Amino acid sequence: MKKIIEGLVKFQKEVFPSHEELFSQLATGQSPEVLFITCSDSRIAPTLLTQTKPGELFIIRNAGNIVPAYGQAIGGVTGTIEYAVSALKVKDVIICGHSDCGAMKGVLYPDKVASLKSVAAWLHHGDAARAVVVENFSHLSEEEKLITLTEQNVLAQLRNIQTHPSVAGALQAGRLRLHGWIYHIGTGQVTAYHHQKGAFVAVTESSEPEKLAFAGGKV
Repeated sequence: MKKIIEGLVKFQKEVFPSHEELFSQLATGQSPEVLFITCSDSRIAPTLLTQTKPGELFIIRNAGNIVPAYGQAIGGVTGTIEYAVSALKVKDVIICGHSDCGAMKGVLYPDKVASLKSVAAWLHHGDAARAVVVENFSHLSEEEKLITLTEQNVLAQLRNIQTHPSVAGALQAGRLRLHGWIYHIGTGQVTAYHHQKGAFVAVTESSEPEKLAFAGGKV
């Protein structure tokens, strides 16, 4: 905690004064354009990864960047999505998985988390992704299997989020786009789901955003 408190004091003395105008504007409201759904993993820093400022990302974090289908688990994730889409009118939703994900290891090998009852129950929302991997990719190495599961989980959560009424309505109105990302921690690379190619491709300076966006329908 000492390091945390020292960081807080540094923020108050050095960082806040240099951005005082921005924080003054944010003190009365927010208007983020992106809902960023990612894992709780401590190695993921959404604002660092995207180089965004306070007020630019509305963030949901949980183990495995999971979005339960509407009605399965009405709670914080559901309420936050509804608020972001219906009240804040975000234009884009990014669901971002990552390499070496502990939650995905728990999805792939449920026996390893069986003693953690709440964790195991939560990770059942990744069962669809696991079924795809077990059925179609059992020949892969353990490392390849894990990253494939991570990708399939992002696609499964993209399907789930479309069952939420606020998202379904916004997609139909053409005011919302969905994105599936994987952050590769060891290299800093991000791959995004390319809907025309049906595969995850590296995001680069030459990437065309509209080809990495999804406006609803089959993933």
